[in-house]
Amino acid sequence: MTLESRLDAWSRGWRGPLFAALVALIAGLPGLPAMPPLDRDESRFAQATAQMLETDDLVVIRFQDQPRFKKPIGIHWLQAASVAAVSAPEDRGIWAYRLPSLLGAMLAAAACAWGAAALLGPRTGLLAGGILGATLLLSTEAFIAKTDAALCGFTTLAMAGLARLYAAHLAGGKADRWSKLAFWIGLAMGVLIKGPVGLMVVALSIAALWLWDRKAPWLKDLGWSWGLILCAAIILPWATMITVATDGAFWSTAVGSDLAPKLAGGQESHGAPFGSYALAAFLLVFPATLLLPAGLVQGWAGRREAGVRFALCWLVPTWLVFELLPTKLAHYTLPAVPALAMLMAAALRAPLGRIARAIGAGLMVLAGLVLAAGVVYLQVEYGDRSGVVWAVLTALLFLASGGVGAVLLMRRTAATALVAAGTLGVLAHAALVGVFVPRLEPLMLAPRLERALEQADLAPRAGAAGPVAVTGYAEPSMVFLLGTATELTDPAGAAEAVAQGRPAVVEGRLDTAFRAALAALGETARPAGVVEGFDYSDGDRERLTLYRGAPIRPDAVDQADESDEPAPPEARP
Repeated sequence: MTLESRLDAWSRGWRGPLFAALVALIAGLPGLPAMPPLDRDESRFAQATAQMLETDDLVVIRFQDQPRFKKPIGIHWLQAASVAAVSAPEDRGIWAYRLPSLLGAMLAAAACAWGAAALLGPRTGLLAGGILGATLLLSTEAFIAKTDAALCGFTTLAMAGLARLYAAHLAGGKADRWSKLAFWIGLAMGVLIKGPVGLMVVALSIAALWLWDRKAPWLKDLGWSWGLILCAAIILPWATMITVATDGAFWSTAVGSDLAPKLAGGQESHGAPFGSYALAAFLLVFPATLLLPAGLVQGWAGRREAGVRFALCWLVPTWLVFELLPTKLAHYTLPAVPALAMLMAAALRAPLGRIARAIGAGLMVLAGLVLAAGVVYLQVEYGDRSGVVWAVLTALLFLASGGVGAVLLMRRTAATALVAAGTLGVLAHAALVGVFVPRLEPLMLAPRLERALEQADLAPRAGAAGPVAVTGYAEPSMVFLLGTATELTDPAGAAEAVAQGRPAVVEGRLDTAFRAALAALGETARPAGVVEGFDYSDGDRERLTLYRGAPIRPDAVDQADESDEPAPPEARP
């Protein structure tokens, strides 16, 4: 049985979307339980969700006592449902907060296969969904508890519904109600998760198709009357509640302090020139890099075909918008990657050209080398001897994926090259995020700090006096692991915490000031451990010293007891 016949068998009916979702599950699952909470966005999202569950406030988003008015509520509700179903907020298990992202990646792969099948055929749909599910970008976002994988899933669902509607009209029929329902649910959930981003992708794609075809009669069949009502039912309840609860402050802050700076300039030093995403594409779509040139050629040569035209109208406007934005992060392009996967899969329907194969093979080898070099760098800079074996294995898997894919591609077996390179690439990613990176101890400051507090019997979650006071280090992953009540303070505040019998964590640059403040209170420093490492969020090396709280003196206890006694009659007013 040939590979092509197997693909035909696997792509029949709902098998194609299910198989694509399985690929996304296998690619994204290893990092979900293995990787510690990441700084900074993931831990901010997870901590805000934990506070919602702790306070039963499912409307206003907060990080400790500060409002977090940046993104809508969607991802927090999904995370809260996940944690309530399989865990608890006091467990602080980050894996439970990541489940919606993994499910979002699976939805994206399945929806890509479902939508592409209508325009390009079931086998091409299966390949498109499988390519998307295995990409380095989506499989990485699949284990990070933030908005992007879920946004990709619902945006791709909306676009898949639109693709099936477009295909039905080209065939002279009408789309089924499920396709329309998928479109409206995907659109509404995209808005509830990340505001205008998903809506922008859909609107740009529709506008581009309209301009290309010079007509869009299929738009009349979207089910506008009930679709808009469904969108309103999903979006408006929370939008109304947050407006009332914050007196409109959420909207002014989300637009003025989060969205506008991204449009005006490189926010938080995340600026990059136009074309940066195009240059990074060969890494973002790895291990399907070998088909990237062929996919672009297919986009030009097959532009008169409905499926290719749809993918181009999805890809090009969205990608250009992200290239034009001054603020650039790799995951911003994720809603456009399904369209690129469709083009790469469509290229496999015919033998690839010699130049496309040569460039694809070269890019595949280059991607393998770059990723392997990254593994070696991390091991040399942050690893120890115990991680050498995993570093070598991970680097060899990346090299093998690049090399095997390139060789098979040059031998004119493109489909076999894709499957072989994809399998090795997924294994390499699994080794990277499932074993290798979690063993880089210097980068894992917050988990090591949590363990050090537990070993010293100072962890409030284990029953010690709390909350922990921390000065000089304020990463969100630490707050998530140590608990909402964690006190972020200055050296004087940390000294007061110790005087009150609570533990304190002091970063090395503030240790002298802390000890001076402690001496002024008549207390003696009692170190209980040191955690050293590298804060990858700001590039600083950190030395965190744990201090025990001062023993509670008997006279202080007596005074506290006396203060609780009722005042004598003559002292009462």
